[in-house]
Amino acid sequence: MTSPRPASPASAHAPTPSQTVGPFYGYALPFPGGGDVAPAGHPETITLHGYVYDGAGLPVPDALIETWQPGPDGSRSGAPGSLRHDPVTGRVIGRDGVAFTGFGRVPTDPDGHWAVRTLPPGGVPYISLAVFARGLLHHLHTRAYLVDAPGDRLLGALAGERRATLVAEAGPDRTYRFDIRLQGPGETVFLEFS
Repeated sequence: MTSPRPASPASAHAPTPSQTVGPFYGYALPFPGGGDVAPAGHPETITLHGYVYDGAGLPVPDALIETWQPGPDGSRSGAPGSLRHDPVTGRVIGRDGVAFTGFGRVPTDPDGHWAVRTLPPGGVPYISLAVFARGLLHHLHTRAYLVDAPGDRLLGALAGERRATLVAEAGPDRTYRFDIRLQGPGETVFLEFS
């Protein structure tokens, strides 16, 4: 009878390299109504949209954008309802169309465009975003400011041209355009969390 081999300490193993985060997530993560964060027909609905560009300035057709934000009253509790399933088939059928969840997830289209219908965030001037795209070893975090908030600590720490990459451009009919440049000229400011 042989005795079990002793486990080697974790430090004896070299770390494995990271894998890119995409485009494989596109098969399972998007869900119906992922960009419809605001309840259907809500009069305060805004649309945050834009394009994702790579370092050469070309659109990224297979990126995924996630958004998080507090409710209009500043609450951060959200509501369930983003990933409802059909009770018979088990397929994801999306949101209930009534509850505000504070969370959105949308893929870019073939032109690199994405859009989220939501409500204005309360207590902060921005919507938080995470970007998943081919070639990235880790997803990227950023913020889309709906107004240029002079008192904001992050914006105040940035030079003018870098600061501008975080401020969405207000458009007609309660729309805000926020393009994301992954690298190169006009690269979006990305945040590091430890």
